[in-house]
Amino acid sequence: MKKTIGILAHVDAGKTTFSEQLLYHTGSIRNLGRVDNKTSFFDTDTIEQNRGITIFADQGVFTYKGDTYYLIDTPGHVDFSGETERVISSLDYAVLLISGSSGVQAHTTTLFRLLKAYKIPAFFFINKCDVEGFSLENILWDIQDKLTKDCLHLYSLDLDQIAIAEFVAERDETFMVSYLDNNYTKSALQKTLIELVKKQECFPVTCGSALKNIGIDLFMELFSSLSHTDYEEQIRNTFSGRIFKIRHDDSGNRLTFVKAYSGKLQVKDEFIFERDGETYKEKVNEIRIYNGSKFERSNIIAAGDIFAVAGLKTPTCGSILETGNVWSNMNEKYYLTSALQSRIKILDSTDITKCLEKIRLLEAEDPMLSVSLQEENKDILVQVMGKIQLEVLEETIHKRFGILVSFEKPQVQYKETIKSAVIGYGHFEPLRHYAEVQLRLEPNPRGIGMTFASECHVDNLALNYQHLIETHIFEKEHKGILTGSSITDINIVLQDGRAHIKHTEGGDFREATYRAIRQGLEEAR
Repeated sequence: MKKTIGILAHVDAGKTTFSEQLLYHTGSIRNLGRVDNKTSFFDTDTIEQNRGITIFADQGVFTYKGDTYYLIDTPGHVDFSGETERVISSLDYAVLLISGSSGVQAHTTTLFRLLKAYKIPAFFFINKCDVEGFSLENILWDIQDKLTKDCLHLYSLDLDQIAIAEFVAERDETFMVSYLDNNYTKSALQKTLIELVKKQECFPVTCGSALKNIGIDLFMELFSSLSHTDYEEQIRNTFSGRIFKIRHDDSGNRLTFVKAYSGKLQVKDEFIFERDGETYKEKVNEIRIYNGSKFERSNIIAAGDIFAVAGLKTPTCGSILETGNVWSNMNEKYYLTSALQSRIKILDSTDITKCLEKIRLLEAEDPMLSVSLQEENKDILVQVMGKIQLEVLEETIHKRFGILVSFEKPQVQYKETIKSAVIGYGHFEPLRHYAEVQLRLEPNPRGIGMTFASECHVDNLALNYQHLIETHIFEKEHKGILTGSSITDINIVLQDGRAHIKHTEGGDFREATYRAIRQGLEEAR
């Protein structure tokens, strides 16, 4: 059985130390590293070591009781929560650490909301139980008050306890019948508990100290017995996987990190991509299985594996790869957004075009940067979560590209939306080109972001052109007319469209779509 688990926590809750203990206890590493000693298995980047925090999500691999585990250590600092969210989408289970000295903190609640949004089952581990003044009762109450009342404290391997059976019976009607008749079995209790965990109706809680090696064995035993995946049943299907991370190695090779959901993938397999109405192929040149900073090459992977692919240039973070299906550029919608925007100041003689090209590589790795160029004054703008991220960006740009930059004081990034529905019409008809698009712009509930729907009949506009319009809606951030800020919380409905059998090309609908959105915003209130 293959399981992908992510370790999440508020900064300084002991997340990386906990991850190291899991690798050590399962024999994946021989020596325990320390974050403060710069010997951590995961935090191998010099910037991470110098700052003593996790910035980049890295993975380790270990086996336990015949199962293969892919363990991903994520950043805990709020400035790098975008990296954490991208990882969450690829997980089978999450382990949410809670500091025994601080309890449930602000970022802990954010992480838990993300887990609920992505429907990722989670286990809680209360860390630092050895600190002076620790109160398990207070921490459990804090979890119930701020996160969920469906937490179940487990303090031993024996699951056949009245309190556990009552907890399960309250949440599962089938088991309740057996419980009331007093004829349930231990295996039925465990099976039902596994299902409740997967449905996020139960969040097992254990406690210990990662630094003092307390409670690690108990956690691993309980996690092994209460988690389950079925990737073996998916191997016969065609390959599909989600891209959760993009990196560039020391040689500049683009690495696409994928979580395989079904099927198998081999070196030299090809994927089909579409851009501006034209299709093309890209080939898998290499498959890597990473364990910390090291990797092993593989000729084939299967459902449940976490791996990196070299050779793909087109796909972006958050998108789905499928063999046999055409990939189109549909930007993944994330729940977290950058609240600040900053302007880059180039401090050396580097040309702005070259600088922008290099920063675009960082944007591919972190889409939340949303790099843009102000044409009127040729300024490069980036969107960030906070000051620490800006400092890390400065160091990264200098370390990787040799460019000296600084960032101006970040400004709050405002958004625009509309109050009521409005119709926008876009017409594009220069010589030998033709496209018409009619859109209805409707206000979405706050926080929903941009969405799309189509009411256009295929008799009026072919389905491939409708998909093209959807692509053009999401391929860029559209600006409002009040302050020039990006628009948000709008549902864009395709009502009608027209194409010419001879003169319409893929790019024509880009212009018509942009014009329809712009006209709608000009008419909106």
